Amino acid sequence: MEVTNNLNNSLSGKTVVITGASSGVGRAAAELFALEGCNVVLAARGKKGVDEIVAICRGFDALAIGIYADVSKAEDVSRIAEEALQIFGRIDIWVNNAGVMASGKFEEIPMDIHEQVIKTNLFGYMHGAYEAIRIFKQQDQGILINNVSIGGYVPAPFSAVYSATKYGIRGMMECLQGEISNRSDIHVCNLYPQLQNSTGNLHSAKYSGFAMEISPIASDPFTTASKMVDLAKHPKKHQYPDLKAALITNLYLLFPKLIINAASAVVRYKMKNNEDKESNPGNVLKHSKDPHRVYGNIPQTSSTSNNKLGLAVLAGFGIGLGLFLLNKTED
Repeated sequence: MEVTNNLNNSLSGKTVVITGASSGVGRAAAELFALEGCNVVLAARGKKGVDEIVAICRGFDALAIGIYADVSKAEDVSRIAEEALQIFGRIDIWVNNAGVMASGKFEEIPMDIHEQVIKTNLFGYMHGAYEAIRIFKQQDQGILINNVSIGGYVPAPFSAVYSATKYGIRGMMECLQGEISNRSDIHVCNLYPQLQNSTGNLHSAKYSGFAMEISPIASDPFTTASKMVDLAKHPKKHQYPDLKAALITNLYLLFPKLIINAASAVVRYKMKNNEDKESNPGNVLKHSKDPHRVYGNIPQTSSTSNNKLGLAVLAGFGIGLGLFLLNKTED
């Protein structure tokens, strides 16, 4: 997706905190909010990635600061909030985005990796919400946007603990939506993207011979980031960034056992036939290494073509599933 300046300046001058801003969807969101004229507070663990995206946003004439922080640590997230308030005086939008993933057989992933996935994903979003909600109540205004992923509804095969964190985030944030339901100017918004053509796949931890290429149905991270901007302008409790995310989620909700068993079988086969069995802790315990960019695979075709391909794959899957179920009924 080509980055263009949105003529709607309703977010101009707003202060936005984005965690996990050094790559992937977080980096795309930083660019889009900067182009909207926002003050952006960009947080991630690695100095290089943070410094790069701060420079890009300043190139868009945005006021941008970078903070090196680990969201799994409450004191780091508190420091993000304190520095943002010291410099800009308020926080209008907080984007919980930082996350890590470990894939492989549950019992073959080291326990310290499992625990850190929980600390970064679930605790990280809790820490962000804790700071944001407190500040928003003092201001009587603010928007918390959570990049939950469809993992909040659909378990990721051979990523049990990652799936647990996403289910947990959705439950926590739905409860918070109830808590602030008497405050009309405070919003908690949950976004549910599907697989992304981002660096997340490159940086994730992989065990048991798990090595998955970025899926042909993966979505453009800029499309997901643009929905974050839309939520900042028009808050909603729940939002899918594209049709593919909605289709996958609803197919799973209709046929949960069939889909998770089939997806697990595919991953099991790929792991079995992967010659490279080397374990890789990825960015779970340490900050992400290069590449620090938005895309995992640099797009060679237009996003429209990619979307058509992805929808065609999903349509084919849906038709095949329908025929399978019809045959089972006739049997």
